[in-house]
Amino acid sequence: MLYVLLDLCRTWLSEHGTWIGERGYYSLFAILDQIQFRTLAASILSFSIMLVFGRRVIAMLVRLKIGDAGLSDAEVLKRHAASRQNVPTMGGILIAAAILVSTVLLADIRQFYIQAGLIIFVTFAGVGAADDWLKLTASRRGSKSRQGLYAWEKLVFQLGVAALVAWFLYGHTNTPGSDLAHVLNLPGQKTWESPGNVSGSLIYLGPLAYVILATLMVAGMSNAVNIADGMDGLVGGTAGIVSIGLVVLALIAGSQTAAQYLLVPHVPISDELAVMAGAMAGACFGFLWWNCAPASVFMGDTGALALGALVGYIAVITRQEVVIVAMCGIFMIEAISVVMQVGYFKATGGKRIFKVAPYHHHLHLSGWTEQQIVARFWIITVLLLALALATIKVR
Repeated sequence: MLYVLLDLCRTWLSEHGTWIGERGYYSLFAILDQIQFRTLAASILSFSIMLVFGRRVIAMLVRLKIGDAGLSDAEVLKRHAASRQNVPTMGGILIAAAILVSTVLLADIRQFYIQAGLIIFVTFAGVGAADDWLKLTASRRGSKSRQGLYAWEKLVFQLGVAALVAWFLYGHTNTPGSDLAHVLNLPGQKTWESPGNVSGSLIYLGPLAYVILATLMVAGMSNAVNIADGMDGLVGGTAGIVSIGLVVLALIAGSQTAAQYLLVPHVPISDELAVMAGAMAGACFGFLWWNCAPASVFMGDTGALALGALVGYIAVITRQEVVIVAMCGIFMIEAISVVMQVGYFKATGGKRIFKVAPYHHHLHLSGWTEQQIVARFWIITVLLLALALATIKVR
């Protein structure tokens, strides 16, 4: 909103030839036209919001007695519940607010990609908040109260919202089938034969294929991040590192020169999503201030579902699904471990692959400390980020 207002002001001043003139434009407004500056500003603003309002929000959650053990598995829950029962959860509302405010102020909200991203982010944060609230206020509402949303309710909502937004995303481009916003970007694929000349061997996604792929990316990544949320700083730090990669990919996709040089799809205006990714990075690292061990607050489904959905959304827009899935290797391992554990348990009548799922709890019960697990997962994510970005140049 701030950027839009200043841009409108600049246009009015230019048209009316006031004293500010051309020189004034360059001195006051030109810097805001730089997407890199607005991205950095969004990250700083988002981080600052987390620090300034964090203590107040935590105190509010404590007064409301919104507490959570922060762990999903019964065995680990029993082991640590005594030390964590008074730590409030639902801190994701602070993450959501920081990202929302920073994006609205510094991104060009007139652009459709920003509007759709905000819809995805806010709605997924909303369903997470509803789930958290039902779970954490069940005791005050009586023994027969619902313990959160049913799994099928959350899944239907996630798939429905993601599919609806994906449908409008596909129709956003005026020339379906001839633009790179609908390309299936495969590893090692050259999008450009030469600058300005698109490769003739590209695969363009039709409406149904595009909607299915986008829906799976958004909903799948949202659930993967939510599954990984279970230790102090694990999701916050990992998502913050991934956000840095999202900034880089959004800037590349939105720049025709950079996209052609690296032989990847160019999606006009997608660089505006770098502002949103920068806000996400600032919010995640700001959340670590309060969530590092021992945690003062947990993000809950409110934060985890929204962060994962935003990661999946940016992957779809930039046409870098494979690269971003590689960056999110920790989230993928956590989600796959749960699928494997549940499937094997049902198929064998009670046998287990891991001591506990998701995988970070298995490592914990195998002798690793929480701090070791979280720090090593961060290190692995940094390495995955570097490797994933390096593959962009391998064509």
